[in-house]
Amino acid sequence: MHGMERVGVIGSGQMGGGIAQVAGVSGFDTVVFDVNASALDKCKGLHQKLLARAVEKGRMSQDDADAARKRIAYTDELGALRDSDIVIEAVVERADVKKDLFKDLSSVLSETAVFASNTSSISITDLATSVGDRADRFIGMHFFNPVPVMKLVEVINGLATSRETTDRVLSLSEAMGKTAVPANDRAGFVSNRILMPMINEAFYTWMEGVAEPEHIDEIMKLGMAHPMGPLRLADFIGLDTCVHIMDVMAEGLNNPRYRACPLLKQLVTAGRLGDKTKHGVFKY
Repeated sequence: MHGMERVGVIGSGQMGGGIAQVAGVSGFDTVVFDVNASALDKCKGLHQKLLARAVEKGRMSQDDADAARKRIAYTDELGALRDSDIVIEAVVERADVKKDLFKDLSSVLSETAVFASNTSSISITDLATSVGDRADRFIGMHFFNPVPVMKLVEVINGLATSRETTDRVLSLSEAMGKTAVPANDRAGFVSNRILMPMINEAFYTWMEGVAEPEHIDEIMKLGMAHPMGPLRLADFIGLDTCVHIMDVMAEGLNNPRYRACPLLKQLVTAGRLGDKTKHGVFKY
């Protein structure tokens, strides 16, 4: 058994908010922490809206939605996480920011609590150094966007992660309605290690004039049964985020083959970041 009833989430953005929603709906007492009060309000409003929509569509009873809403608390005080059995961090993809947070958290949480990071590429072993002699209870829980819809959680063991921690987190993930798949701590884990070079290759294919972007995507969608082509997916993820993950992999795996395609970097330089700027590979 995971022995976890109380889930803390750090970060109330798209990922953090989604993780908190899933935890609350799955019956866990959940606390969402964010230093930004307006982000917290936005997260709370979004939860209300999404739960109301689920009731409207008949996916959930009104009673269940009300119960889920009551289970989720919102706070800008780190101390409010002190009773959590696990805290899942979902803030910006920067090792220094994450480590500072975990360091502060280690003085707040109980001795048996688990530290988890939703990082998509940063080394779990590196992040775990921030909690001192409690690195055996540090793990990666990489959720996918949008969290309420996507079934997968990549569970990443750092060098020091104990078997007990892994088992608790695998069973917690299942209790949250997810399929948990274990992987080990190498930059990019499994998902991004295979996905990012594919996206990068699509940019090279476009740069070298092999085909137009919409044709590259069409071929991957129809030929490989991908729901979204690699260039459209890059826009959805954010071209700047793709470059950042590729940099992390090139450094972490010590191999230049993971470096971002010059055309991809040029679009980022021009401020064409994808969906969030309404223009990336494609115009929105």
